[in-house]
Amino acid sequence: MELVTEIPTAQAPADRFTGDVYLTAIDSSLDLGRLASALVRFTPGARTNWHSHANGQVLYVTDGVGLVGTRDGNVVQISAGQTLKCPPGEEHWHGATSSTFMSHIAVVVGDTNGDGSTWLEPVTAAQYDTAHRTAGR
Repeated sequence: MELVTEIPTAQAPADRFTGDVYLTAIDSSLDLGRLASALVRFTPGARTNWHSHANGQVLYVTDGVGLVGTRDGNVVQISAGQTLKCPPGEEHWHGATSSTFMSHIAVVVGDTNGDGSTWLEPVTAAQYDTAHRTAGR
């Protein structure tokens, strides 16, 4: 058993996120079980870049309201207590709405090259605005 008493929070890298996003690692035992998890906090309007995960991703929303969008234009509104599963290889983005904070626990199973994530270009303002309209916000 190992009690981890303090995990520092870091600002998310600007080359993968738009807006203010903060990451607190929960576990990153990629060398042991290939599992990586983090608490991710998005300020209003903040979001990830487009990205995918070789083995998929699970998002569990702990607070607030957010959006998840896919390349085919599908948009899902997510809120506290909900879990969303992103299938392997699906290009998607996620973040807060323009008027609310959103926090989620993100869980990925890595591959032989790390966490299995492929980071792509930023979500444009037009794509983000369209996602809000699609979600009825």
